[in-house]
Amino acid sequence: MSVKVLAPMPGTIIEIMAEVGDEVKADEELLILEAMKMENPIVAPDDGKIAEIKVKEQDKVAIDDVLMVLE
Repeated sequence: MSVKVLAPMPGTIIEIMAEVGDEVKADEELLILEAMKMENPIVAPDDGKIAEIKVKEQDKVAIDDVLMVLE
Protein backbone atom coordinates (compact mmCIF):
# COMPACT_ATOMS: atom_id res chain seq x y z
CA MET A 1 0.00 0.00 0.00
CA SER A 2 1.37 3.42 -0.87
CA VAL A 3 1.08 6.59 1.19
CA LYS A 4 1.23 10.01 -0.45
CA VAL A 5 3.02 12.87 1.31
CA LEU A 6 1.06 16.02 0.46
CA ALA A 7 1.95 19.70 0.67
CA PRO A 8 0.03 21.18 3.63
CA MET A 9 0.33 24.69 2.17
CA PRO A 10 1.59 26.44 -0.96
CA GLY A 11 5.30 27.26 -1.01
CA THR A 12 8.74 26.44 -2.38
CA ILE A 13 10.75 23.26 -1.77
CA ILE A 14 14.10 24.42 -0.39
CA GLU A 15 15.67 21.15 0.75
CA ILE A 16 15.07 17.44 0.17
CA MET A 17 16.60 15.24 2.85
CA ALA A 18 15.69 11.78 1.56
CA GLU A 19 16.25 9.73 -1.58
CA VAL A 20 14.29 7.06 -3.41
CA GLY A 21 14.86 3.74 -1.63
CA ASP A 22 15.47 5.27 1.81
CA GLU A 23 13.68 3.62 4.73
CA VAL A 24 11.99 6.28 6.87
CA LYS A 25 10.21 6.28 10.21
CA ALA A 26 7.00 8.12 11.04
CA ASP A 27 7.69 11.81 11.87
CA GLU A 28 11.14 11.74 10.22
CA GLU A 29 11.83 14.94 8.26
CA LEU A 30 11.70 14.39 4.50
CA LEU A 31 11.95 17.91 3.12
CA ILE A 32 11.68 21.59 3.95
CA LEU A 33 8.90 23.71 2.46
CA GLU A 34 9.30 27.48 2.63
CA ALA A 35 6.02 29.35 2.94
CA MET A 36 5.61 33.01 3.89
CA LYS A 37 9.35 33.25 4.69
CA MET A 38 9.12 30.40 7.22
CA GLU A 39 10.78 26.99 6.87
CA ASN A 40 8.30 24.18 7.48
CA PRO A 41 9.57 20.61 7.88
CA ILE A 42 7.46 18.02 6.09
CA VAL A 43 7.61 14.68 7.89
CA ALA A 44 6.79 11.09 7.00
CA PRO A 45 3.18 10.31 7.96
CA ASP A 46 4.09 6.65 8.56
CA ASP A 47 6.99 4.19 8.50
CA GLY A 48 7.91 3.15 4.97
CA LYS A 49 10.29 3.23 2.05
CA ILE A 50 10.47 6.16 -0.38
CA ALA A 51 9.13 4.90 -3.70
CA GLU A 52 8.97 8.19 -5.57
CA ILE A 53 9.95 11.84 -5.18
CA LYS A 54 7.66 14.09 -7.21
CA VAL A 55 9.45 17.41 -6.60
CA LYS A 56 12.93 18.90 -6.76
CA GLU A 57 14.52 21.77 -4.87
CA GLN A 58 13.19 25.21 -5.88
CA ASP A 59 9.90 23.75 -7.17
CA LYS A 60 6.80 25.76 -6.32
CA VAL A 61 3.98 23.63 -4.94
CA ALA A 62 0.29 24.18 -4.23
CA ILE A 63 -1.72 22.87 -1.31
CA ASP A 64 -2.30 19.10 -1.56
CA ASP A 65 0.33 18.58 -4.30
CA VAL A 66 1.94 15.14 -3.97
CA LEU A 67 5.55 15.61 -2.80
CA MET A 68 6.60 12.00 -2.23
CA VAL A 69 5.14 8.50 -2.27
CA LEU A 70 5.99 5.95 0.44
CA GLU A 71 5.38 2.23 0.19
